[in-house]
Amino acid sequence: MIAWITGKNLGIRGGAVIVDVAGIGYRVQTSAYVLGKVAGYETVSFHVHTHVREDALALYGFLSEEELSMFESLISVSGIGPKAALGILSIADTDTIRTAIVQKDPSLLTQVSGVGKKTAERVIVELQNKVTAPTGKGAGVATADGEAIEALLSLGYKVSEARDALKAVPADTKDVGEKVRAALRLLGKKK
Repeated sequence: MIAWITGKNLGIRGGAVIVDVAGIGYRVQTSAYVLGKVAGYETVSFHVHTHVREDALALYGFLSEEELSMFESLISVSGIGPKAALGILSIADTDTIRTAIVQKDPSLLTQVSGVGKKTAERVIVELQNKVTAPTGKGAGVATADGEAIEALLSLGYKVSEARDALKAVPADTKDVGEKVRAALRLLGKKK
């Protein structure tokens, strides 16, 4: 199985990065957030999950082992396939997802197309004993970040833009409204 891939970025096609490794082009599917992060890079590296089915062999790439681990945890849940897991990783970072699971809050997961309330509750039940609350950053902050990302997405920003702007917001900012305003100021300076 392929666990790591590094090569030349040949471009993004249909939710995947085409990675040239020694003359062979590998199609590495990934989240919208990762696509936004690697779009301008000439060389890319991914932690890879190799997904084998009867009719397909697919590679799913992630920038960190933590994202890979969360993806593998999500696809272990009945009803969550790779597409839904990538959707979840596109709308929130791993800390926010772990916080939603630990706090038994299905609202974040139901934002993903194809994930209804029952499936989101199944994810929470099956993973609540397998994931821990984020450390270093309080669970409330992670939830506030998820709500702030949702607000920025509704204003037309990309997931990668929203996440990067929120990372630059001071960690002591707890209120969702304050986070959104601070992120909008940062995003306004970039234009």
